Amino acid sequence: MAMMDASRRRLVAVLAEQAVTEGFSPSPLQGVRYVMAAHDYPMAPVLYEPCILMLAAGRKRACLGGVEHALVPWHFWVVPVPLPFSCQTVASPEAPLLGLAVGIDTGFLGELLLDMDEGGRLPGTVAAGLEATPLTDELIDAALRLLVCLQHPLDTRILGPGIVREIVYRTLQGGQGATLRALAAQNGHLRPIARALKRIQTGFDGDLDVEGLAKEAHMGVSTFHHAFRAVTASSPLQYIKTVRLHAARRLLAESGATAGEAAVRVGYASPSQFSREYKRFFGISPSEEATRLGR
Repeated sequence: MAMMDASRRRLVAVLAEQAVTEGFSPSPLQGVRYVMAAHDYPMAPVLYEPCILMLAAGRKRACLGGVEHALVPWHFWVVPVPLPFSCQTVASPEAPLLGLAVGIDTGFLGELLLDMDEGGRLPGTVAAGLEATPLTDELIDAALRLLVCLQHPLDTRILGPGIVREIVYRTLQGGQGATLRALAAQNGHLRPIARALKRIQTGFDGDLDVEGLAKEAHMGVSTFHHAFRAVTASSPLQYIKTVRLHAARRLLAESGATAGEAAVRVGYASPSQFSREYKRFFGISPSEEATRLGR
């Protein structure tokens, strides 16, 4: 127990040294991101990429499909698909939120399951959710070793991928394993829905319709609606709108686009509709957002 307490203290200390940028920031290893917040953030819409999100300090509270989920230190979430939800962060400069996000790749998952002789194993039923699961001693140890290796470029390149593989393997062995297995499985609904979500993520600026997405997923429209909501706690149309609005917000913040330019670039035909939906979603109009950003 004393050794593990020391590991936890060291993990927090190393994270505090490396995670110096507010929010999610890239690490030296592709697919691994630092998570840090030094201030409270009120409940607001967010869009998380697929990851295993491990928390060492601070707190998060999420609302997904009307259900609240808390993430506290030494627990983790599995986010299997790009998932929009509302999230609150509890942190301060004296007690920052610190965590690590390990990206999830379906091809890598499939290879790992084959190595585990589980290529044909059927996953259990998986629905939308952000179930907080305690970090095992093995996961804490692996996370610490990953952080230490990220301090050295050669270690990152040689050792990093193997430690990421261990983290995913340990997660597969625990209570969240069914979620990852369902994502990798050819059968079931999670993988085709994940493909549909990727299609939306990459093609949100074009014409997207539910019938076309259902056809690409090889499902009837009704089945597609049901499976989509089970995975994301959202309807397909609401999800498309969420992705477009988050993309517009990034354009306003990062590229200096005007509200009208952002509307067109994310696929809105009507600037007035875009403005209404943006304000309803974020609580501020896109023009007010641009003014707040100093433009």
